[in-house]
Amino acid sequence: MIKKYLEKTALLRIGLLIAATAIVLLIVPRADHQSYNYELNQPWRYPLLTAEFDTPILRDSTSIRQMRDSIEANFIPFALNHDDAINQQLEKLNTSIRPDLSVQEAAVLTRLVSDTYKDGVASPELYHQIMRGNNTKYRIMTQTPGEPSMLHTYEGAHARTQKQAFDHIDSLYAVSTGHTGQKLPAGVARALGNALTPNLTVDSVNDEKYRTQEYLNVNGALGVIKKGQRIVDRGEIINQRIFTNLNTYQEMLQSRNNDNVSHSYFYIGQALYILCIWIMLYVFLALYRPKFYNNIRQMTFMMTLITLFVVITTLVFEFNMQAIYVMPFAAIPVMVMVFFDSRTAMFALLTTVLLTAIIATYQFQFIVLELLSGLAATYSINHLSKRSQLLRTAAITLVVYSVLYFALVLATDGDLSKFNPGMLLMFVFNSLILSFAYILILIIEKLFGFTSMVTLVELSDINHPLLRRLAEEAPGTFQHSMQVSTLAAEAARAIDANTQLVRTGALYHDIGKMESPIFFTENQHGINPHAGLNPETSARKIISHVTDGLALASKYKLPQVIRNFIAEHHGKGITKYFYNTAVNEHGAGDVDRHKFEYPGPNPQSKETAILMMADCVEAASRSLKDYSQENIDHLVDNLIDSQIADGLLRESPLSFKDVETIKKTFKKRLATIYHTRVAYPTIKK
Repeated sequence: MIKKYLEKTALLRIGLLIAATAIVLLIVPRADHQSYNYELNQPWRYPLLTAEFDTPILRDSTSIRQMRDSIEANFIPFALNHDDAINQQLEKLNTSIRPDLSVQEAAVLTRLVSDTYKDGVASPELYHQIMRGNNTKYRIMTQTPGEPSMLHTYEGAHARTQKQAFDHIDSLYAVSTGHTGQKLPAGVARALGNALTPNLTVDSVNDEKYRTQEYLNVNGALGVIKKGQRIVDRGEIINQRIFTNLNTYQEMLQSRNNDNVSHSYFYIGQALYILCIWIMLYVFLALYRPKFYNNIRQMTFMMTLITLFVVITTLVFEFNMQAIYVMPFAAIPVMVMVFFDSRTAMFALLTTVLLTAIIATYQFQFIVLELLSGLAATYSINHLSKRSQLLRTAAITLVVYSVLYFALVLATDGDLSKFNPGMLLMFVFNSLILSFAYILILIIEKLFGFTSMVTLVELSDINHPLLRRLAEEAPGTFQHSMQVSTLAAEAARAIDANTQLVRTGALYHDIGKMESPIFFTENQHGINPHAGLNPETSARKIISHVTDGLALASKYKLPQVIRNFIAEHHGKGITKYFYNTAVNEHGAGDVDRHKFEYPGPNPQSKETAILMMADCVEAASRSLKDYSQENIDHLVDNLIDSQIADGLLRESPLSFKDVETIKKTFKKRLATIYHTRVAYPTIKK
């Protein structure tokens, strides 16, 4: 059974590793070469760059686009002249309008049409080309047999489309004939519309020929960068010429890489780098945090948190390269440390930063800023118990970011001429987001079932509904729980266990006694209901407070870590009072030990083991008649040694040294609680 579980756990861990590697590999920017980030009129921050091959210097896409736009704006279109068809159209018009117009009116209309043709009636396509340019001209190529071609340029500002020509003739005809305000007769208008055809159309052959020639000048090479020739050196200001050369070189490099197998090696290299970082995290957890490593829920949380953070950071980087510094990397160790420990938190931060560094522009600056600010956040928030601590952490992180950036600029450039105030604004936004990490902590608690220190502090408030009910219904048990909480917390602090967890768990460990408080000594006042019961029934009643407590914990939605204290505070021990009574009455052979045994399990952590010892010692200390140091020492030693002998602490990670420290703490604390008070003197009469 255990072997199958371990095999399943191992497969799930491998699945998490493969999935996380694939997601990060897919999201990182697609580039098969060193991706340089540079700006015009800014210094080159990389080492000397030389050409790996002969590179023709081409204009960059922006310059090409601007030059093409200039050609389009200034190009004079070519047109074909169809004046030979004008006379035919005029004759056709005269024939059509004779029944409707007088000879004088027909002559006026014919003259207006002829004048309009002289200005030019252009096809819609040609008219659009003439009017969209910076100069309203058009060209006509004429060819006379036996002579070279002649190119003529004409002003096209007065050219009209067919509709514009019709409206122009219509308006002039009314003025010329004295019929102002009247339109052409319907028959005449129809004839005029049929007669007006474009005498200027696009000369597509010559237009395409001359446009192509001008575009060749744009796309032609400006020169050649020879193999091994310097392109740019570190610190050199990137002027327009260098900027163009860099753009051309990167485009050529990209093209060459696409034509060979180097891109495969690039992806293999990225995959190996990402995989090595994940394996580094796995090895650390397997060697130093085996319980974490073997817990699939916790491993899923860690891998999901880091992967999601890398993905979001990459998307932000694609949107704005500098915005990568808005991402609150310090939130990673804060969120991990809230639920686990500082060393795991720091390793999670290291993994996240190294994975994200693959996309960073200035990798050294990025790694230094994020690692040191994350470490500062970790040191500043040792135990998160109040939301206000996050504000302090955010402020410290902002200071560390700013000082480190200032130092790196000085160390790199030797002065502050390259200091970017915009980076400080990025750090401010980073710290603001970090201050809201509490919201993420709450979400993680709900999704993964973890319990933060803040939640433990809130649960330890005696105004919690369950604790208020315990104080009202079982006041003796409540006082006992308070004493155990104090005693256990002192012991936890002495061996560097989780003090807040022990304190909170102790407050809730006996809540099951509320179901039948009178059956427990601390709540009895002269009446003992066990007097009329046999030992087995009494034992069952006592043992039931564990199962009743777990039921109440489920009803009030207490975290699993608190339920562990309820289930494990007696382990698989027995109710010795009633078991011994039964043995004395019936003999050991006739008594079923299992009926007097708690359901367990035995304590699995330092904290629940401390509670078991504190619970037993505090309850037994109330039966002492003489609170001398010798009696207290004897009581503590006997009780804890008995638990060890019964094997109740065998599954806990406590060492013998821890047990001795806990004993000393209990003895010192009990001696303080039960010390003999000096009697106040009375006045003698």
